[in-house]
Amino acid sequence: MTEPLWTPTADRIAASRITAFTDSLSKKYCQRFPDYWSLWRWSIANKEVFWRELWDFCGILGDRGERTLIDGHLMPGATWFPDAQLNFAENLLRKRGPDDALVFWNEQGDRRRLSFDQLHDSVARIQHALMAAGVSAGDRVASVLPNIPEATVAMLGATSLGAVWSSSSPDFGVQGVLDRFTQIAPKVLFAVNGYFYNGKLVDTRDKVREIVARLPTVERVVWVPYVADHPVRADARAAVLRECEWQDFITNSASEITFP
Repeated sequence: MTEPLWTPTADRIAASRITAFTDSLSKKYCQRFPDYWSLWRWSIANKEVFWRELWDFCGILGDRGERTLIDGHLMPGATWFPDAQLNFAENLLRKRGPDDALVFWNEQGDRRRLSFDQLHDSVARIQHALMAAGVSAGDRVASVLPNIPEATVAMLGATSLGAVWSSSSPDFGVQGVLDRFTQIAPKVLFAVNGYFYNGKLVDTRDKVREIVARLPTVERVVWVPYVADHPVRADARAAVLRECEWQDFITNSASEITFP
């Protein structure tokens, strides 16, 4: 029998969240769970109870509704928490404080950090900017962005409103992006002016404008100036009035987030 590569110590097991959850079940339901498999068997025999308890133990923000499981004997086909309502961004943003929420480091060695407080405030400004741009629950917001902090901030700002978020890597071709975004008809598009790959700079401005020209539903393009010496050209900005840069988009001073 192959030995596991790593086994937690007894102290780590005792301090784990799954142990805390198991202890809470043991006290409430007078059950003994000497190992993981006993907990698994109990969860299968008591599906609805188990998942209601897990929802509460995890402190999920939202309304789980009255019903927990429909057609639990079907797989696939079972429906969990059919009446539940929650906001994804609200759950991700509930932690506050000076600790790191995001740590970014690109291949050029540039580093950026956002604390939980800074992330919350950035999302608040983006949320209010999106509301000012007419975005509301059910609208679609898309991006052509690399893995940079602005991508996370924009995603959380959109989902905090109940909008649908979709993203595409900037290394996709024009048709690849259009195949994805024409299906959802986004109202706002966040885009990067360029990115770095394997030590080389890739300018994305012309490609993004070609994409936007073929997406008639886009009412606002928000440029993230990731590459400092590749500004949005003044002539293009005058010709396409719906374009603006990230800092121009978030000129508000909002510090609170409203979750629908």
